[in-house]
Amino acid sequence: MQDLKEASHRKASFGATVKAVFWSFFGIRKKSDYEQDAAQLNPVHVIIAGVIGALIFIATLVLIVKVVVAQ
Repeated sequence: MQDLKEASHRKASFGATVKAVFWSFFGIRKKSDYEQDAAQLNPVHVIIAGVIGALIFIATLVLIVKVVVAQ
């Protein structure tokens, strides 16, 4: 429990978290960048950014399907 509290007080900004999650969706990460992210990113921010990224991805797919089917 103490580890979770310490992890939630990490210093990386939400913007840095969004950037890391964005690149992880593509699967393009250097090992050194991954290790740096694991040490600095706030896990709560990672979860929030991941959910937002997934929603954007799903909405984009639905939009593409609607455009293709409408033609």
